[in-house]
Amino acid sequence: MRILTAAQMREADRFTIEKIGIPSIVLMENAGHRVVDALRTMCGGLSGLRVSVLSGRGNNGGDGFVVARLLDSADAEVRIFALCDAQSVTDDAAVNLGVLRRLGLPVTHVVSDEDWRAAHQEALSADVLVDALVGIGLRRPLEGLLRAVVLDVNVTKTPVVSIDLPTGLASDESSPPGDAIEAALTVTLGAPKLSLLAQPAATLAGDLVVADIGIPATVIEDLPGERLDLLTPEDVRPMIPPRPPEGHKGSFGHVLVVAGSVGKTGAAVLAARGALRAGAGLVTIAVPECCLAQVASLAPEYMTLPLPDSQQGGIGAAALEALLAQSCDAIAVGPGIGTDPEVATVVSGLLARTTRPLVLDADALNVLASCPGAFPVAGDTSVASPTVVLTPHPGEMARLTGLTTAEVQDDRISVARRFATAHGVTVILKGAHTLIASPDGAVAINPTGNPGMATGGTGDVLTGVVTAWLARLRRVDIACQVAVYTHGLAGDLAADAQGEAGLIATDLVDYLGRAVLAISDSEDHSEPAPRDVAGLHTVLSR
Repeated sequence: MRILTAAQMREADRFTIEKIGIPSIVLMENAGHRVVDALRTMCGGLSGLRVSVLSGRGNNGGDGFVVARLLDSADAEVRIFALCDAQSVTDDAAVNLGVLRRLGLPVTHVVSDEDWRAAHQEALSADVLVDALVGIGLRRPLEGLLRAVVLDVNVTKTPVVSIDLPTGLASDESSPPGDAIEAALTVTLGAPKLSLLAQPAATLAGDLVVADIGIPATVIEDLPGERLDLLTPEDVRPMIPPRPPEGHKGSFGHVLVVAGSVGKTGAAVLAARGALRAGAGLVTIAVPECCLAQVASLAPEYMTLPLPDSQQGGIGAAALEALLAQSCDAIAVGPGIGTDPEVATVVSGLLARTTRPLVLDADALNVLASCPGAFPVAGDTSVASPTVVLTPHPGEMARLTGLTTAEVQDDRISVARRFATAHGVTVILKGAHTLIASPDGAVAINPTGNPGMATGGTGDVLTGVVTAWLARLRRVDIACQVAVYTHGLAGDLAADAQGEAGLIATDLVDYLGRAVLAISDSEDHSEPAPRDVAGLHTVLSR
């Protein structure tokens, strides 16, 4: 599902109105219906529900006027507060404001602090508030009356349903420019917007549904500009091929995991078990010989390959030739291997010489961060670079780019996109809403996962899962999207079963098969997801 910038959303509206011929007032009417549908589902009905609609003067406010009319016709108790004078409302919003007047629905106009002091008790004493104050046009912090209203709304703790964006969020920014509405549910119109999915702004949006207001899907898909997508079950499901009845272990890929050192054998085992549970037909762990017995004893399903030891209990430089000679379909390198100079020789040698897909994580990234020129330059045809996937957390991404961790977190999408396009690699930037940045500049945001996964080893599991899907599918974009989505979903299923606080990495391993089952074609998907009704699609339930 494509995520749009404010400019792209405006272009989608314009094209739909001018070229397709759907009048703008029809889009506004559709938006109102979808918001009311979401309210009905959220509240279990509308009759007798006390709702205050807070509207601005623009199109977002016009959507609110439609919502108020429809709620009144559904026997809700509606009160309408317009934070503007009547003369400042124009175009379609003015038409719908006029409809309210002719129907005899009173509208309280709030244009000063004194007006708000007189009205706020009535406005905020509702079962639900509808936020139709400001849409995608905001670029600076709220001030004056609007800021005061937002602060008062947040103090009440009354559930808020925001239309398109919670007031105070800037559509294209991951951080609110100032104070913002804390919504329980956001009904975003036509397509998701970045601030609804990027932290910390996303925490203010509550549950997120995307409303179909009549903009054709082809219009959204064909918009020019950088590509940003939200992964959904509908996207991922077709990417997972069924396992053919005649398949055998060689049909599903052989994964080589180069990992582990003294004191860090668990990382190697977690990566290998992640690969196995993700469906790899064969998995081999290559570890320093001093760690072999321990690793081999922890699970019977994978094979082991002893490698020469370094003096520090890691992989020795002499291991490179043995690894290059191995027969496999994809190689994972990094979990727990340490950062001594011999490890750096092995990692940089694999990157320079192997033709097999490489997934680099953890210490592999750390040693490469100190090797200038280790990564290929996009478009350099003088070297035959393998398919390379990096899976850094923000600290590792900071070391790779020379930025601080805070700078990475403040601009996650751009940082990941720039590195991926500059070096012709795929970057999986881990964290809340993990990103997948492709060499062509496309970025996908993953909605699955939860804070319980912020524990040691979950990244090692992801490394194995990514490598397993890469070994099987041979399509790096599809493999990464399936892997990241199912890894996060496994964490969600585990958290649903036992809570977030006690979640450990092996729980994710145990739920990986169920995650694939939950979204695969073998499941019965005839029933809509919770909250989904005609024209509404739940994309995130926080």
